[in-house]
Amino acid sequence: FTCYGIRLHGIESGSVDRRHNVYGTPFLPPQAGIVMAEERIMKQIRYELDSQRRALVLESLQNVCNWRGWNLLAAHVRSSHVHLVVSAEESPERILNDAKAYASRTLNRAGIDPNAARRWSHHGSTRYLWKPEDVGAAINYVVREQGSPMAVWEKSEGLS
Repeated sequence: FTCYGIRLHGIESGSVDRRHNVYGTPFLPPQAGIVMAEERIMKQIRYELDSQRRALVLESLQNVCNWRGWNLLAAHVRSSHVHLVVSAEESPERILNDAKAYASRTLNRAGIDPNAARRWSHHGSTRYLWKPEDVGAAINYVVREQGSPMAVWEKSEGLS
């Protein structure tokens, strides 16, 4: 999931909308007018995670998984977004919502942001991983293919 204001529609790095959101299809082309319109309706400036916030979010991901009985396999908290791989008997949407809620609660308790701060974009990417090789590839992507490591966690014992 991404931080608030990071991925606006019309940006150069590619975006989607409800009609252009099919895996494997091209992103929408860059459109400066759409970016400016989205910036005008933002409720606050874009939200980014510094090293202190990244560490708190990583801790919150570990805590929510522990509390819910989920198996956190990997997590990588970047300055603009968060990746996690979780094995659970819950839907990815439930895991996503709880992860964002716990992260926000942890940041609120730390007192480093106003409690009313918008931290996360709406929804996020949720995928089911059915095969062990897909889980392994997702863990590798999250831990090793995100650029320089920031706040990273990987389960060290056998996957279950």
